[in-house]
Amino acid sequence: MTATDELREHVRDRYAAAAAAVGSVSAQSCCAPSDALSVISDVDESDVFGAGLYDAGQTDGLPAEAVLASLGCGNPLAVADLREGEKVLDLGSGGGIDVLLSAKRVGPTGFAFGLDMTREMLDLARANASRAGATNVEFLEGQIEQIPLPDTSIDVIISNCVINLSTDKPAVLAEMFRVLNPAGRIGISDVVAEDHLTPAQRAEGGSYVGCIAGALSVTEYLEGLTAAGFDEPEVVFTHRVADGLHGAIVRATKPAAPGCCTPADRADCCEPSARAGCCGAPTAGDTAAATTCGCR
Repeated sequence: MTATDELREHVRDRYAAAAAAVGSVSAQSCCAPSDALSVISDVDESDVFGAGLYDAGQTDGLPAEAVLASLGCGNPLAVADLREGEKVLDLGSGGGIDVLLSAKRVGPTGFAFGLDMTREMLDLARANASRAGATNVEFLEGQIEQIPLPDTSIDVIISNCVINLSTDKPAVLAEMFRVLNPAGRIGISDVVAEDHLTPAQRAEGGSYVGCIAGALSVTEYLEGLTAAGFDEPEVVFTHRVADGLHGAIVRATKPAAPGCCTPADRADCCEPSARAGCCGAPTAGDTAAATTCGCR
């Protein structure tokens, strides 16, 4: 087993333990504080990681287990601007909190996928979806470096403090670009380092599994997204996590296909004649093109 494989297995084992901690706490009391965060994080303050980063009332109605399993460093739905009818993919979906919230946003004509490599988290997420009565969701087992979905099949990609855990971040960014539809977009929360911090200094600030040592710098993120083919990459710090490391919002857009109207041109784009051939649609009435162009 290579060092990369060992690191991936260590991450998987720690998140499996976090899922078990949620189950243990939930069995005792739905209102007990979760021990899941302490399993994976060097910092367990609610204003840095966890469900405390969601707006008041946003998680109302979700299963307690989904909220207890929230281990992210932000709220990607606050920046993803999800629209009814869109297909959303959450990379590293954990206990399913962002998938369930996305499913509500996109409505019955939309769909939300969650991808995770940890079977225990997938079991928890599927149970949470069942408790929530969500029918427009699906949880997939796999690695974010090899997304098990077809090319140009997703409108929006979200992720919450997971890309920093990858051992092959260029592969993740390339896979995001591949599965996104033309004019598709990403709205990600992640831990990001200030440019002056070296990889060694990031490792001194916290562990890899704790979302610190593996963080990209601002420039590394921007250059990586550009190299993958994305337009208008942006990194905005939201809150301090450790010295020189911050929770951040990461945005970027996949270029529109030649002749394809974009959400900015939605009024004209949504005319059937304008959708003919748009984003690979074979006919003017193609409903997939309507979704891709932001008309649904």
